[in-house]
Amino acid sequence: MSSETPWAGPLAGVRVIDFTRVLAGPAASLALADLGAEVFKIEPPGTGDETRTFPPMREGESHYYLAVNRGKKSIVVDLKSEEGLALVRDLAARCDVLVENYRPGVMDRLGLGYEAIAAINPRLIYCSISGYGQTGPLRDRPSFDIVLQAMSGALSMNGEPDGLPTKLGIPLGDLVGGINGPIGILSALYERERTGKGRHIDVSLMDGLIGMLGYIAQLAFFNGSDPTRVGSQHPNLVPYGIFPAREGSIVIACLTPGFWSRICRAIERPELTEDPRYDTLEKRRDARAEVNAIVAAFTERRSVDELVAIFTAHEVPHAPILGVTEALAQPQAAAREMVVETQHKTLGPIPIVNRPIRFTDAPQPVPSAPPVLGEHTDTILEEVLDLSPERIAQLRRAGVVA
Repeated sequence: MSSETPWAGPLAGVRVIDFTRVLAGPAASLALADLGAEVFKIEPPGTGDETRTFPPMREGESHYYLAVNRGKKSIVVDLKSEEGLALVRDLAARCDVLVENYRPGVMDRLGLGYEAIAAINPRLIYCSISGYGQTGPLRDRPSFDIVLQAMSGALSMNGEPDGLPTKLGIPLGDLVGGINGPIGILSALYERERTGKGRHIDVSLMDGLIGMLGYIAQLAFFNGSDPTRVGSQHPNLVPYGIFPAREGSIVIACLTPGFWSRICRAIERPELTEDPRYDTLEKRRDARAEVNAIVAAFTERRSVDELVAIFTAHEVPHAPILGVTEALAQPQAAAREMVVETQHKTLGPIPIVNRPIRFTDAPQPVPSAPPVLGEHTDTILEEVLDLSPERIAQLRRAGVVA
């Protein structure tokens, strides 16, 4: 990937004013930055985004902030001052998208709600991301990832059958905002090409997790009861899950009858393919313990490397269970350039996770590093708002910008 490639991405020319902080909102604006949008991250004086203070730190920079703010530009503006509010309104008038993830009502109290901003810029796409959405009895309740996992039903499904529910390892309750927010924004930008008008988008993180229940929700509709926890296994597919290996374990997934026959050959039990006890999905599900024991008897006598070779040869869906550092360094991640090096203003060269969406024959440059606090304040004020150096200096002396 050439860092000299000039193509920013399909959203080149789209400007985003970003009032987000912590995770759900920054994940959404991160996706837009990855696609080539110019993102102006509005941060308060002092500490900026709260995640700048989340340990562990390196030379004053937080791992958390670095993770979800690549490719953005930081401008420090005091929203408690009238001059600061006037600046961001002027900036919003020159942008295509606004993203915010304050509690419902906060932006209205600041005079920056959708109606106020739409009066200035009727073409603006305004995306509000919150725990429960802009309506409903819980709209004003604070929420965090684990709270949303619990309220959506997702937490009840995760964990071993005989234990307590277990939080998902990645904060999907928050990150769903980074998925649904950009989907809504991109569709509204497409609509604006036809109508010339912007739109308000209401993204609820709880709605997003409920939407991700997928077939689990449909199973509850079918049965009229809660699906039970099955740990790393599947409620209806067998064998599917984690199996013991010599000095480790391995994942095996059997989704279709064709994969069942491949597994039988791989574990040197081809006769099981036609065994009337296990020859349908329903029979294998009902005989879960027996089937799992048969597979485990084969896997537990072999190393993970041996099993990977065997299941690869038989085209069985499988995987070794990699740690995060090993996953980031694996050959597939390297081939896809999922880890790249970028130049940070204070840390120097640092590794970052690369954009997850690629465009064939149109590579984008390596993302710029997450900005230090206020790194682009002068640039944005001068180049976007056309303010003179004298005016910028005046605003800085007054504490309006930093």
